[in-house]
Amino acid sequence: MKKKLLVAALFAVAGTSAMAQSKFEGFYGQVGIGYESTSPSYSSSGLSIAGVGTVPLATTINSASGFTGAIGAGYYAALTEDFLLGLGVEYDPFNSSSANYSIGITGYGTSTGTYKKQNSYNIFLSPATPIGTDGLLYGKVGYTGASVQSTAQDGSSNSTNYTGYSLGLGYKQIIQGGLYGFGEVNYVSLGNQTTTYGGTVAGHSYTYSNTSSANGYNALVGIGYKF
Repeated sequence: MKKKLLVAALFAVAGTSAMAQSKFEGFYGQVGIGYESTSPSYSSSGLSIAGVGTVPLATTINSASGFTGAIGAGYYAALTEDFLLGLGVEYDPFNSSSANYSIGITGYGTSTGTYKKQNSYNIFLSPATPIGTDGLLYGKVGYTGASVQSTAQDGSSNSTNYTGYSLGLGYKQIIQGGLYGFGEVNYVSLGNQTTTYGGTVAGHSYTYSNTSSANGYNALVGIGYKF
């Protein structure tokens, strides 16, 4: 009789453990689409002309906003019944919309151009907790990067690489089997980069440098599959 009771208790514990296991534990892949906005910060050292001095430069740059997307993959491990920790990567295959910038000397003319963000990626840790039997509330803390291509009015272009950090919050919900839907919001901060230019005009050599950074956010919805 005691043996029967022990076996029954073991089966009950096993059943409880199985029920407690999150449906999101393991590998997953997903795709999402949504909206993003990027707000750059841009400053110039001024135009330094040999034998003349330094002339201040006036700069303006607009925010870029519009469609975005992301392809992601990762893995969640259950550390306790109520806590999972994930590791993930994601890549945005789309270029951002173009936005305008201008740089010039007040009263003497202005050079204009456009820029766009491309090749964005994110590598992140994701603490998460199950919501009911089919939901998952999760956060994201990541290392992120992107390149920004700028094109001047004369057609010349250059690309600058940025890195920084990202923070995110989202929710996943099982639809059927391993198929799930998700929604999330993310904040991105890309650190300062300084680019120096130089040349010669009317026999005078000149140099100037620009320092830029960017902050942005996006909101994504999509579907994924937990393997």
